[in-house]
Order: sequence, then structure tokens, then C-alpha cells
Amino acid sequence: MNFDAIHQPYQLSRYSVAAGNGMVCSSSALASSAGLEMLKKGGNAVDAAIAAAAVLCVAEPVSNGLGGDAFAIVWMKDQMYGLNASGCSPEGISVEEVQKRGYQKIPKRGWLPVTVPGQPKAWAALSKRFGKLKLSEVLEPAITYARQGVPVSAAVAFLWDKYVKKDSREFGKDKSFNEWYRMFTKDGKPYEFGEIVRFPALARSLRLIGETKGDAFYYGEIADKIDAQSRRDGGFLRKSDLEKYEAEWVEPISVNYRGVDVWEIPPNGQGIVTLMALNILKNFDIAAMKPEEISHLQFEAIKMAFADALATVTDLADMRTDYHAYLSEAYGKKRFAEIGEKAGLPKTGKPPKSGTVYLCTADKEGNMVSYIQSNYMDFGSGIVIEDYGVSLQNRGYDFSLDPENINVLIPGKKCYHTIIPGFLTQNGRPIGPFGVMGGYMQPQGHLQVVMNLLDFHLNPQMCLDAPRWQWKEGLSFKVEPGFEPEWMESMSRRGHQIEVAENRFSFGRAEMIVRMENGIYVGATESRTDGCCAAY
Repeated sequence: MNFDAIHQPYQLSRYSVAAGNGMVCSSSALASSAGLEMLKKGGNAVDAAIAAAAVLCVAEPVSNGLGGDAFAIVWMKDQMYGLNASGCSPEGISVEEVQKRGYQKIPKRGWLPVTVPGQPKAWAALSKRFGKLKLSEVLEPAITYARQGVPVSAAVAFLWDKYVKKDSREFGKDKSFNEWYRMFTKDGKPYEFGEIVRFPALARSLRLIGETKGDAFYYGEIADKIDAQSRRDGGFLRKSDLEKYEAEWVEPISVNYRGVDVWEIPPNGQGIVTLMALNILKNFDIAAMKPEEISHLQFEAIKMAFADALATVTDLADMRTDYHAYLSEAYGKKRFAEIGEKAGLPKTGKPPKSGTVYLCTADKEGNMVSYIQSNYMDFGSGIVIEDYGVSLQNRGYDFSLDPENINVLIPGKKCYHTIIPGFLTQNGRPIGPFGVMGGYMQPQGHLQVVMNLLDFHLNPQMCLDAPRWQWKEGLSFKVEPGFEPEWMESMSRRGHQIEVAENRFSFGRAEMIVRMENGIYVGATESRTDGCCAAY
């Protein structure tokens, strides 16, 4: 039987899902089901989040893998915790070493953009501090899928085809990419919708991580193999880099918007972009404005926020600016006063694209998790560790070789990071987790989802499914189909350069859970992706 799995001639949406005992929302039905399985076994929201995250490494390898980074916001027993498990550059790399190899900027693929993976350490840290089940038990669904096989879903098949064609041109015949070709293609061709894909090497690594609580990856045989392959192929990552690495527990940061506290992870993450934009927009009476007036303010606020963040955000130890100043009432009002009737052009860079997965969970005790992990662009660096199925990220691509740039490459440094989990509270009580995947679309997506909920009072499903816009560079914005012609004309008159996208894949993929006053969870996972809310 032949059909196009992503063709949607009819514009129908899902309804929000309600449940009382627990909920897992992710971009994969298999991942959500795995998380729900942990809840039914007596695990909590953290156990469910780790189980779902591990399955996503198997079911959605176009966006994440064991060699990526992770961030989390955890609401546990009426307290909030933040986890930054982003990796740093290897100790042996430097601007001079990269330039010696003939590069004027860090390449997108290969060993040079590889940073220390933080994701396995995130799972271990979360499990140790909050988990009720053993890590080995929590990872079992992912191990089973990796060993027995997982069917390729519709959205994943679309991205697999797109990325294999694009990445293959960039990889060429370089032998360091041989394992990527072997693991993720059929003699160079992408896997298609409904095909069964098996990753026995990945299953082996997942089992080792579970049995050793992550130690095999950072101190044991996986670390040894990463070191050996890096040395063989001219990489800088060493076992000593892995041994030194620790995930960091951090205090989330927030701004109050319309009486609700919006929480993000502090720099080096870009969640502060969302907070800066909301800090500007809360100075306007949104209710009295027309749609095009609201959009103009959103466009200008997000450009201002990015201009500040791209110039200042990096590893917290290397930041030259106190980021708290950007979240002050005075600074928000100052930036608000700078918005004119026409589109402005703050100095900033061009945001690239990337691949990421986000999920959120909740359990019957009221605990909730906002979690995100990523290999960054497409499949990441294209480097896969032989015999272990570890696909390494290319996060180091965001480092600069310019010594004046805030994100200049320094040994052991973390760069500006795109992946961000979000969370909402009110008067010290949790509303719930939310997140939007998709590189530099993420803070823009966070802004739109929060405003959909708090300004336009949409239900969670509509908050996610509402048509989105995306700033690209300069005065250029891309929008999804669905915006009215009158809106388009008005925005163009204001100086915004508007392009209508052919599809919705570049506008992020989101999940959200809202806890009602009676304790019932209302969840949503948007129709731009394959996912679902698993609940009971």
C-alpha cells in the first residue's frame, strides 16, 4: 500500500489530553510509551523522562544520540532544580591547533566540532538524585528497541531523507565517517517510513551505561574506544576530557510575565533570549492591540534579545556581562522604548539550524520534568564510535576562532548553547513544563507558546499548533502557512521581509503539560511531529 506519510491535505488538530495519575509527552509515541511504563512500575517523573529520552536516541537518531548534551528543569517535592549537562571543548584543542590544519572557522562535521558529551552524565545525575528505579531498568525499553528494531516514523523518515542527502555531500569519502554510513544508511541511502532499523551497538552502550550508572561512558570501555578512535582519526577528544566532566546543578532564572513566572536555565544556554523578550513585551498592553501590532512588537523584541545574547552569552565562567541586568525591569523598559513603528535592524548574527528532542513528564505525586537533549545539527558531527553506536554531537561548531568573539574557542570551555527547557510557576506553585525543539527557533518558540497561553488564553494543544513565525536574519522572517493576507501586507508595510515557508518542519516541535488547580494534568504534543501524550 502506497501513501505519503507526511501529506496533510486537511487542517485538523488534536485535542489536549487530560489525566490524573501521570503523563509523558514527547515527539515519539514509542518514547512516550516507555516513559509511561516507568510510571506504572512505580517510577517517578524523572524515571519516565530518562526512559523516554533513551528511546528517542533509538527512534529519532536524526536529532539526538548518546554523544549529545542535555538540560533539565525538575520540579520535585515542591522545589525546582536545574541541570546543565552541556559539554566543553577538549583540553587539547585551541584556535592555533585548528588554524594549523588550514581552517579559518571550525568545520561543521568531523572530529573538530566534537565536544565532551554531557547526556549520559545527565541521565546518571538525574537518576542518582531523584530516581526511584534503577537506571538499568529505566533504560531497558531503549535497549530492547535498539536490539530488536524500531520502525521509522513519518516525520523522522522525512528528516532522515533530507539529512542523508545533505550530510553525504559534506562527508564525502572521508574514512572517519564510515561508521556513520554503516549505521544510518543503506549503502548511502536513507531509511524510509515504516522500515525497521536495528542498532545492536547502541544497545550495547545503553546496557553498559545502565549497569555502571554512566561510568562506562566516562571512565570505562566506551571512554577507551572514544579516545582510541579520536587519536586514530585526528580528533582532540581524550579519555581525560571525559573523566574530568561533570554535569552542573544550577539555579533556574525567571521573569514574571502577566503574573506567571517563566523559568529557563541560565547561560551558557539561550533561554535568557526568551526571558529578555518577555521582559520587553510585558511593558505593552497586548489586549488593546491588533494582531499585526502584536506581531511587530514580538518581532522587534526577539531581535533585540538575540542581539544582546549572541554578543554576550557563553560559558558562564567567561561571560563579561552580568546577565541578570538583562532581566531587570529598567532594562526591559529601556528596550521597550527603542521599538519604533518600523522594523529595526539590531546588530546580530545569523542563527543556524539544528536537530533536538524535547520531552516533559509528570507523575501522580505532582513532580514534573522539562527535559531536552540534542546532537545539534542533523545527525551531529557525523562521527559514530565503532562497536558502540555513539553518535557524537557537533556543538563546537558554534565556537569562534576570532579572539575578540565572546565565544572564542578555549580549551575546556562551553559555548553558547541552543537547547532550552522551560517551566511555568505561579505564586510558588507549578503550572508545568514546556519546550520547543529546533536550534535558534527554540527561544522564539518559547516566546510564542507562553504568549499563546498567557495573553491569548489558548488551551495547551492550540498553544502548540498555532501558526508560528521565525526570525532568520536582518529584517527577514519566515512564517508558516495560515497567516492572513492582511497581516502579511501590514507587516510588509512596517518593513518586515516576510516569506511563507513551504512546510512546517523548520518551526520547531513542542510539548507541554499544564497542571490544573484540581491536580489534573493537561498535556499536548503538536501536530508538526510524530509524538503523542501517553497518560493514565
